[in-house]
Amino acid sequence: MQLNIGVRQFTGHLFHPRFRMNALVPQGVRSRCACVLAAVMVITGCAERELRGRSQDSKDGRTYLIVADDNGGHCGPILVDGKAWSHALNVAGSIRPGVHRIACGTELEFAIDSGNTFRFDYWGP
Repeated sequence: MQLNIGVRQFTGHLFHPRFRMNALVPQGVRSRCACVLAAVMVITGCAERELRGRSQDSKDGRTYLIVADDNGGHCGPILVDGKAWSHALNVAGSIRPGVHRIACGTELEFAIDSGNTFRFDYWGP
């Protein structure tokens, strides 16, 4: 099999030692891709993302919940484990570790590990 790329002609397959991907992708594009990939890895490595939000170690080792989304704001009070959540949006409130239920128009379940701050920000399916 012969493969024609530009003015070069190769015999064999794509993994032939003379077939170089570097010749097809300009250096500037490779550098930008590497920078973007590194930035994404750094940003996502700072916190653990879960379906309903993200967890981070708390600064004092206690367990906290931050409700960052009020499900559109027209659903009445936010209930956590059947009780009105007394903290404002984006303000951390102390909570016991474990599985919890949050309700505001719909009811969802999430878990918080001991010593973490969990930022709840997704009401979707």
